[in-house]
Amino acid sequence: MHEQFAAIGRDLFQSGAISSHGGNLSVRVGDRVLITRRGSMLGRLGERDIIETALEHDDSEVALASTEIVVHRAIYAKTNGLAIVHAHPVHTIMRSLLEDEIVPIDSEASYLLHKVPVFSLPLTAGSSEVAEVVSEGLKEYKIVCLRGHGPFAIGSVLEEAFQWVSALEVACHLLNLRDQLGQECKEYREHGEEYGKW
Repeated sequence: MHEQFAAIGRDLFQSGAISSHGGNLSVRVGDRVLITRRGSMLGRLGERDIIETALEHDDSEVALASTEIVVHRAIYAKTNGLAIVHAHPVHTIMRSLLEDEIVPIDSEASYLLHKVPVFSLPLTAGSSEVAEVVSEGLKEYKIVCLRGHGPFAIGSVLEEAFQWVSALEVACHLLNLRDQLGQECKEYREHGEEYGKW
């Protein structure tokens, strides 16, 4: 399990989806959660950086867990996700400051994600309000975004959740490039106008 955490953490850092100490990862194992340590460097995860704690209550290990543990627990309680990736990708965060939902224009993200809701909350990290809003959103979507803070994605494994984060970041990069060019893009998808209504 440590190898999976280390591989995805390294991929997140190398792809620019997190800063040196940003983001967090977790996996649900029965009534337990494996989650990255508070303040850990996801690009250099060691075995001591993976904390095992209870899914539904605090125990002696919870103090070492990511500050987002309350959000991860709420997501596991309300969805069928078995893995969570939370990251801070630059283009996604920029897009979240402009839109209430992100509707990709590229083929891959259109197919995988359709659209991604953006939630605006005064406290963006580890609050009970974030836990409630994000977990509710992930009942309907694979990935959601907090304005100015970044996406939370669920999957059956960490790699799947990372795929949604990566696809969204590429989609947002393309949207931002379109805006820089200041031109309308040609629609190429059948029923492309429907993606924003999904």
